[in-house]
Amino acid sequence: MNSKLIATLALALVIASPALAADTCNVPADKAQPKDTLKAQLEKDGWTVKQIKDDQGCYEVYASKPDGTRMEKLFDPATLEMLDVEAD
Repeated sequence: MNSKLIATLALALVIASPALAADTCNVPADKAQPKDTLKAQLEKDGWTVKQIKDDQGCYEVYASKPDGTRMEKLFDPATLEMLDVEAD
């Protein structure tokens, strides 16, 4: 029964993730920083940025870390901070 509860909670989190991202990135266009600023910030940290696109109001970044690990992360357009919400 415990594993059934865990599976149900995990499924609920997966289903709710897009809604959480939409709520998190409710930034007016005039408050959003340019994608090029985020790209420069990530490249300064050693990331290789492949693409940055809009995803439900957030910036979705496809990149590789210096060790080669591929990343797909969401960033807040206003603060350019990485979000704890998983990208689709």
